[in-house]
Formats: sequence, structure tokens, C-alpha cells
Amino acid sequence: MAGHAGSLGTRGAPEHARALRESPWVRRVLITVALLFLAVFLLVPLATVFAAAFRDGVGPYLKALAEPDSRSAIKLTLLVAVIAVPANIVFGIAAAWAITRFHFRGKRLLVTLIDLPFAVSPVIAGMIFVLLFGAHGFIGPWLSENAPTLKVIFATPGIILVTAFVTVPFVARELIPALESRGPAQELAALTLGATPWQTFVRVTLPNIAWPLLYGAILCTARAVGEFGAVSVVSGHIRGETNTVPLHVEILYNDFQYQAAFAVSTILVGIALATLALRAVIAWHVSRRRV
Repeated sequence: MAGHAGSLGTRGAPEHARALRESPWVRRVLITVALLFLAVFLLVPLATVFAAAFRDGVGPYLKALAEPDSRSAIKLTLLVAVIAVPANIVFGIAAAWAITRFHFRGKRLLVTLIDLPFAVSPVIAGMIFVLLFGAHGFIGPWLSENAPTLKVIFATPGIILVTAFVTVPFVARELIPALESRGPAQELAALTLGATPWQTFVRVTLPNIAWPLLYGAILCTARAVGEFGAVSVVSGHIRGETNTVPLHVEILYNDFQYQAAFAVSTILVGIALATLALRAVIAWHVSRRRV
């Protein structure tokens, strides 16, 4: 019986493999459709952006980037990313550590709250902060009385807050699976050998999560730089003061300055391409380590 079953399994394996293989023409059609889809929805728009940006030559392109409003938008975007991304890195590490290493009440609620920015529209996220810090909001009147010089809405602090809010999940969501898969064995061994909790974190935990942490930080940075909806609600669209790069591109386009709009948008395209390249490098490195 065993030999008979084995022979059936042996004969069935090639038949099953043949059943999964498609004919050459089907494979060619599927590959062609996939390549056409990528060309139409990805490559052609990217080529259009750069073609429009350099339509009048390199001189006008550099001039568009050197305009005061453009430079102000670039500086503000970098400032927001420099503050929001490290804040989310610290929060993501702390949240992932707490969720994967401790049992406490409200653990599921914390995981749900981390995912909340994925479920809430960025425009609604911006409105939440307007309702909190606006002139007629819950905290706005108190700030006006006790800290009149501190402006949140229609100012840089509000842009930083909403950007940090919409980018909360990226780092934490990359670290939680990494910490769960490794488990606490190495950390417990380090503590048993006399290491302090800080030494355990720096010398054991952090090296193990370095690549997922970098991956999450890259995604967080890309979202922080390209955020539009939430920032648009709280910024006030003040030229030279509260416009980030995406908002500045919209203003240039609405003012019929198409070449300048595409020139500034190449910054976002370049960041997106750099993000994809870094993601590919990190994925390759992680897969190589697993092998």
C-alpha cells in the first residue's frame, strides 16, 4: 500500500507541475500586459514630469528652483521631515518594544491607535488639529491667553504636528514583526549575564532591528516630504512661510507656471525614486542575510 501510494504521488507530481505551467503565449500576454501597465501608469508620467521641467532648458529649471518661494518651500519641507521623522523613530521603537515585550491592558488599543492614520483621511487629520488648536478650538483659546506668541495653525508647528500624525505607523509597523519574529531570548541572555537594560537595547536589540528600522525611516521620510492633504488644511497656504514643496507645486500650477511647477515637482520625484532604490537595497540585504 505504501509503495502504491508512493508511486501515485510520484506520478501525480509531474502532472500537477504541468497543470500549473502555462503555455508560452499565455506567459507572453501576461508579461506584455504587465509591462504596458507599468509603462502607461509609471514610466510615461515620470518621463512627462522631467520633459516638462527641462522643456525650456537647464537655465529656467535652475531659476525655478532658486526662486525665494521655492527655496522657502524646500527648507520648510526639510525642517518638517527632520523633526517629524526622528520623533516617529523614537515613538516607533518605544511602541514596538512595549507591544512585543510586555503584556498590559490596552495593548490591542495601542496597536489600533498606531494604525489610525491609515484609516483616517489626511484632510480629516488636518481638520482634527484645526479643531484642537484653532482660534475656536479646544486648546486654541487657552494658547491665545497663555502663550500668545505660539501659533500652531497656519504656522510651522501645525505642519509638523500633522506630518508626525500621518507618519506614525511606518516605523512601528516595520519593527513590531521584526521584534516578534526574533523573540526575547537574546535579550534575556544578555540580562542574565549582567548587562543593564540600556546595554541590552544598544548592543543586542538595536543591531537586530537596524534594517527594519532603516526601512521604516525611509518610508516615513518619503511620506513626510510628500504629504499634501493634512498639511494643506493647517498651513493656510502662506507663500514663503507655510507652503511645503507639494503645496508650492499646486500654487505654481494654478498660476499657470507649468514649467516651474514641474521643475519643483522633480524634487519629489527624485525623493520617490531614491526611496524605491533604498527599499530595493534593503530588501536585497535582508534576503541575503536570511540565506
